[in-house]
Amino acid sequence: MSINLEQFHQTFFEESFEGLDSMESGLLNLQAGGMDADTINTIFRAAHSIKGGSGTFGFAEVARFTHVLETLLNEMRDGRRPVTPDAVNLLLESVDTLREMLTAVRGKAAVNSMRVADVQGRLELMLGKAVTADPGMVAATVSPGAGSCRISFLPKSHLFKTGNDPLRIFRELDGMGTLAVEADLSRLPAFESFDSESCYVSWSATLKGGASEAAVHELFDWVRDDSDIEIVSASPALPVSVVEAPPATGASLVAAMAAAPVAGTEPKGGVRTAAGSEGTSIRVDISKVDALINMVGELVITQNILRQVGENFDMSKIHKLSSALAELDRNTRELQESVMRIRMLPISFAFNRVPRLVHDLSTKLGKKVELKMSGESTELDKTVLERIVDPLVHLVRNSCDHGIEMPDRRRAAGKPESGTLLLSACHKGGNVVIEIADDGAGLKRDKILKKAIERGLVKADQNLSPEEIHDLIFLPGFSTADQVSDVSGRGVGMDVVRKNIQALGGNVDIWSEPGQGSRFTVRLPLTLAIMDGQSVAVGSEFYIVPLVSIIVSTIVKNEHVSTMANGGEVFRFRDEYLPLIRLYELYGATSRTTNIQEGLMVVVEGDGKRAGLFVDELLGQQQVVIKSLETNYKRVEGVSGATILGDGSVALILDIPGLIRVAHQKKVA
Repeated sequence: MSINLEQFHQTFFEESFEGLDSMESGLLNLQAGGMDADTINTIFRAAHSIKGGSGTFGFAEVARFTHVLETLLNEMRDGRRPVTPDAVNLLLESVDTLREMLTAVRGKAAVNSMRVADVQGRLELMLGKAVTADPGMVAATVSPGAGSCRISFLPKSHLFKTGNDPLRIFRELDGMGTLAVEADLSRLPAFESFDSESCYVSWSATLKGGASEAAVHELFDWVRDDSDIEIVSASPALPVSVVEAPPATGASLVAAMAAAPVAGTEPKGGVRTAAGSEGTSIRVDISKVDALINMVGELVITQNILRQVGENFDMSKIHKLSSALAELDRNTRELQESVMRIRMLPISFAFNRVPRLVHDLSTKLGKKVELKMSGESTELDKTVLERIVDPLVHLVRNSCDHGIEMPDRRRAAGKPESGTLLLSACHKGGNVVIEIADDGAGLKRDKILKKAIERGLVKADQNLSPEEIHDLIFLPGFSTADQVSDVSGRGVGMDVVRKNIQALGGNVDIWSEPGQGSRFTVRLPLTLAIMDGQSVAVGSEFYIVPLVSIIVSTIVKNEHVSTMANGGEVFRFRDEYLPLIRLYELYGATSRTTNIQEGLMVVVEGDGKRAGLFVDELLGQQQVVIKSLETNYKRVEGVSGATILGDGSVALILDIPGLIRVAHQKKVA
């Protein structure tokens, strides 16, 4: 019987990328002076698991590289090598190389052998000697009379639940010499009492071939607390010559290896996507699955009640029908919420990229930057999370490059040499608010305004507020950098940042003070799939206004409305004048009335700007499922999508910031 190994590849890659993230995080902690044995052990275990899995699936080049990396980590773990900044930097570069190799292997592309050879050579140079072949990837040529070890291995019943697998150990032993194994099945229970997660087998083994007793003991370190182990050296070890051989291909071994979790990388709870896996899968905490199953059970019960009510229905059962329908409504809403929670991910999956980014940028720029993060457990929809990573990275990059000053300038300004970069997230209402703040030099308003005047974006005599000057950096191609570098200065990025955030239904605001620093505040919806909305009618057309954008709905008197010179209208609201948007004019609908006093004004806010939407009437609040217009039609400015109402009609979902921009552009034109 043959097994198609490719069915296990996706799991291997997902867990390997998670292991790399764990290694990177641990190495950055070491770089920051967080030297402790647990951190090094976590890094080593992740590398060891990647090496073992790579060898099993035949990714020999990955396994060879990881073996060298693991050797260096092992020396640090044993205290034989100090943890120096140079060593950590090389290990971080090795993690990058390993991530590139796995990405290439997963995509069935060629590995960059020159880069791999360069990094591997520097690892071996740091080790001070050529690294021998990995015992898990070699076949030993044994001299007659070579030493041997006798091994008694009695695992405790819970061994599998710790993530360990005896077959991995035997695979390593088999590569260290000639291995003979006998299994003791005396503890196997009757079939009806068999627990697939318990270990009932013990083994006796003899290893011949020169492997030292210490090396064999080290191999069993992972399971020593969960097993009874006895290792006896039968004769002195002799030198062993090794030649490279193909990885093990035993079907049962491969299946067991693929099914086993990567040590040190298993998520503690919640949902997670595999980094580098292109968002193709998510992991769901069992409690969320249980909640979903319970809700489906409630739905089945309600269905049975409705079926019984429907049999031989008469008006005497109307009360039961009404009660069952109310229960169906409640169950459906809770089921919907349970399903949506499955898609919710902690924002730490985006934040986890930032420490490495700040480390690399501060090193490249010669700056000292202290990163502080909070709110990493804040959850938002998987789709939103995946699309916010690039804007977030760009904002952090700008803070490091443009915001935080060089150490000498900070000293001259009376600041600490090390700048502070704050990255935080929290829930506010129906939104997730992300803030990127620094204590740097702040935005140079005079320089921004001068560049804008030079490019003809604003007039020289135009009086702009500080907020309006800050907004100029979001214009396409705008840059104040004195010279172009690979970090910044090409005039691309900030306009894309705002565009991408707005495409998610969010917005970005800026606060900045010269000499004090800057703060970018990003507001995003929790999900792109479902939203709370207010239905409004304009003639025979229906529109959905996001509930989080509505300030108030009111009736406006005619005397409170004024017409501007460009034909635009404004109305007075709480001691300020707001632009008035007539939806029937904007979208070519036929309104029931054009008299302001006969309709309703829905006051909305988006991107910090307020406006009034003139509609015929309010129809009620409801949760709506958002359908993209771009998939079947095209993008429409001022519209974020569409939804199907209960009667089967289609309603457009308004994008309030975009709607305000469209209305303004039409009046200006």
